[in-house]
Order: sequence, then C-alpha cells, then structure tokens
Amino acid sequence: DDLQDIIDYLKEPAKYTRLGGRVPRGVLLVGPPGTGKTLLARATAGEANVPFYSISGPEFVEVLVGVGASRVRDLFETAKKNGPSIIFIDEIDAVGRRRGGGALSGSNEEREQTLNQILVEMDGFDASHTVVVLAASNRADVLDPALLRPGRFDRQVTVDRPDKVGREAILKVHVKGVPLAPDVDLGAIARATPGMVGADLANLVNEAALLAARSDGNSVEQHHFWEALEKIQLGAERPLVLNEQDRKIVAFHEGGHALVALLSPNADPLNRVTIVPRGHALGVTLQLPIDDRYNYSRSYLMTRIAVALGGRVAEEIEFGDVTTGAENDLEMVTNIVRQMVTRWGMAPEVGVLVQADRHDEDLGGWLAPKETSEYLSRHIDQAMQDLTNERLAHTRKLLSDNRNKLEKLAALLLEHESLDAEQIRKELGLADIQPETTDEARLKVPVEVPSGSGL
Repeated sequence: DDLQDIIDYLKEPAKYTRLGGRVPRGVLLVGPPGTGKTLLARATAGEANVPFYSISGPEFVEVLVGVGASRVRDLFETAKKNGPSIIFIDEIDAVGRRRGGGALSGSNEEREQTLNQILVEMDGFDASHTVVVLAASNRADVLDPALLRPGRFDRQVTVDRPDKVGREAILKVHVKGVPLAPDVDLGAIARATPGMVGADLANLVNEAALLAARSDGNSVEQHHFWEALEKIQLGAERPLVLNEQDRKIVAFHEGGHALVALLSPNADPLNRVTIVPRGHALGVTLQLPIDDRYNYSRSYLMTRIAVALGGRVAEEIEFGDVTTGAENDLEMVTNIVRQMVTRWGMAPEVGVLVQADRHDEDLGGWLAPKETSEYLSRHIDQAMQDLTNERLAHTRKLLSDNRNKLEKLAALLLEHESLDAEQIRKELGLADIQPETTDEARLKVPVEVPSGSGL
C-alpha cells in the first residue's frame, strides 16, 4: 500500500497535488536479507512505467575524495532531466552510516562527503519534484539521523519475512516456467517453510528442479520439493561410515530429542528423525511448527530447552557418560536461557528490567560501556544456572520414566536410520499422548524409509 502511493503519484501527480499533498521524497525499504527489497523497488518502477536508475551504496565509495559526491550529483541531475523517475540506492548503509563515530579508526572523509551530497540533493527537491528516491538497507539502526528525517526519507517500509500466505504467493512466482506435476501442493510447501524469505524459496524451487532433472524426470513432483527442503534444512547426506558404538550413541541422542518432543504437549510437532549424517551433523531431529510464531510463551521456551537437552540426557542415562555431540544443542540452550533472563524478564530473581548490554558499533563493540552491575551479573549467572538445572532434572525424569520407549526408539533408528513422526507414534504407542491435527498431517514429509540399516 505504501509503494502503491508512489506508483499512483508518478502516474498522476495532479491527483495528489490538487489538495496540497506532497508525495514522499524518499522511501526506505528495511528488512532482513533476501526478503525482496530490490525486487520491490524494480517492480515499483515497472508498475509506474518510469525510468529506473539503480546504484548500490558501495559504488559511491572511492579512494579519491570527491568522486562519490560527483557521482551523486550526476545521478540526481540525470534523474531530474528524465522525470518522473525513480532513483534506487541499494545497501545505502555503506554510505549513510551515522557520522561522528570512528574516533579510533579515523573518519572516512570520502564516505561522509558522499553522504553530505545525498542529503543536499534530497533536500533540494522543490514542491513539484518528480523524482522519488527508494533505498534499501537491512541496518536502518546505523543510518545517520539527518538521512531519516522527514523531507528526505519520509517513509520507512518494513519488508519482513513473509507469512504462510506470502510464501505461497512467492512460490507461485518462482515456479513460473517450471513444469509441475499434478501432485504438487504449494500450500503444503508454504506451511512447511516458516521463516524462509523470498531468496530461500527461490533456492528451494531451483533445488527441486535440479533434483528432478538429475532423475531424468519430465516434471517436478512433490517429493522433489520435500527432498530439496530436507537438503536445505538438514544439509546434504554425507558418505560417512560410523562404527557401531558411534551409531548407537547417535541413535540414543536423536531418540532423546524426539521422545522429549513427543511427550511434551506444547512442543513443535515432530516431523522426522534420522541418524544419517547430514551436513555437519551426525544425526538430525526435525520439528516443524504448525504455523508461524510471532510470540513465544515461557512454557514454550522451557519445552524448547528440554527438547534440546534431551539428546545429552539420553546419552547420560544409557551410557553413564556424555560426548561432544551436544555442542550445538548446548549453544542453543545457552542462547535461549540468557535471553529469557536478560531480555524477556522471565526470571523472578533478576526482575523485568532488561539487563542485556547494548553494543555500540561506533565504539567498536568491545569498548562499549557495560550497563549491568557486578551484583546483577552474579544474579543473572545464578538465574541461568537454576533455570538450566531445573530443565535438566525435568528431562532426566521424563526420559528415565520412559526408558523402555527410549531404548525401543533407538533400536528402530539403528534398524531403519530414518523415521517420521507417524511411524514413531505407532511403534511406541504414543498416538493418544499427542494426537495429530489435520494441520500436522499436512506437514508430514512423505519419504520412503529404507528397510535395512544400509550403511
């Protein structure tokens, strides 16, 4: 809607000026990498059918002082002559960073002169200007305040990660020109890809097309999309031959993750468990949320911690020892626990005031002033330990009480190597503990389970 105003103005300026309105001189597109900011800018120019002048921030920065500012003047002069038109500056944070930092490294004179010229040019538009400046950045927090003030960039448009409906629409764009089989359900793929941005979805379609071509198919089928999704999320399968002891450790580790997920009512639905080495992992437990999450409750986060600790606790229960295989799990637990205590006010002994230290990039990050006192730091450390120890005790009790299920699941993984959630529930008799909903059933990835261990 924000960009539609720009399109309408460039097509019919009189429609807005007759009531004294003034179209925004600049529109800043802000969002994570890969969300389509550049594509949106090009689409805006295409819809308005006006000249489109595109340049990236790093292109302005030269060794010779004054060259970048000269390029800015030439660019704006050309755009004004051919107005109405759109100027698009990609990665504007390369030249638009806040001035006055860099006290230790020395200020970048060329970058600052270029920024000053951009400020002058954008402030020099008269009321009847027909040039609109679009810019894109994923670091709006580091931009100079003079650049963001009304009269220059009047409007900020957040281009965030797409929701389920948005992902399906993006997939429809990227599958144009790709012959699809009748069984392809883009809605199911959109539900199974929460958190993916446009670039990720384009890569998913491309990987599926390559897999179909590799198997000499005439069209891309649904299972090609699932295989491509597994490759992207879990990594490519590695031809790594593990000895029997290592295979048994990995089977119990992944079985611990999966069993805790199945026995926890508010955990994300389990999708698949495999002990086939993929990417950097020796085994993977994959959970897929039913829908996109925008808010996380304390009980949900506590369950996430328990699921992450399940692998290490399973090793401890079965072998009386632990291995280095839980490194990534422990990093995730530490990250969640620290944010619960310092950012989200979920530890009563620390309180609700945010205690996470901010990092000032202008001071190099490591020289930023520490805002948390030593007294509170000790309380934070203790709260993190208490929360983690409580989750460890909970996970130990849960797996100890269900040790027979853990051993059966590990044996199944050693036999089949890969199992989906429906098979695990059926074999362990867990259908009544966490019944599947229709949405969960749609998220299942249909893959064939090998009949033997087949290393």
